[in-house]
Amino acid sequence: MDARIRAVLDEYHQRMEAERQTGRVEAPGGRDGGHDMRMRAVGPQTGQLINILAKSLSKPVILEIGTSFGYSGVWLAEAARATGGRLITMELHAYKSDFARDMLDKAGLSEHVEFLVDDAEQLIGAMAGKADFVLLDLWKDLYVPCLKAFLPKLAAGAIVVADNMIRPGDGDVLAYQRAVRAIPGMTSVMLPVGQGLEISRYQPA
Repeated sequence: MDARIRAVLDEYHQRMEAERQTGRVEAPGGRDGGHDMRMRAVGPQTGQLINILAKSLSKPVILEIGTSFGYSGVWLAEAARATGGRLITMELHAYKSDFARDMLDKAGLSEHVEFLVDDAEQLIGAMAGKADFVLLDLWKDLYVPCLKAFLPKLAAGAIVVADNMIRPGDGDVLAYQRAVRAIPGMTSVMLPVGQGLEISRYQPA
């Protein structure tokens, strides 16, 4: 990665470390209030892995469901640039998408990214074409509905990565794992990387 990207990642890492030291405090408004400034980022190990996985594909259309503040988007956009692909990243809150856009611009990657703001299921439904790679990283009760929405849009050989899968007793996580593993043509495994990743490969008959 070039110096601009490394500098942006370092900026994110400093903010993530500061949050770990001060602890997380719930912001007013909760998940729908648009006031939450916490990173909730995937972390460098997961970032490196999704970058490698996306780079294994040729000219992929990469779909990120849950832009947040753009950390994982940097890793995915770098892969898009390297492979001749493009990243479509979706976020409910405009202030998070705007922050991510600024950071990706600083990294020199924004020209490889399409930023969309609205409800994830609606955005997926309106998406034209097929996706070759999907990163699912938003509220866990939306994992299964989003899976149902993007399944018809997966290209043969597509890779799907769901983050935050190490959550013992979390019914939404278990429901997603059961749902994705029940899809014909889907091969799936959970890896203890970061907060846990369910990595799936779609190869329909």
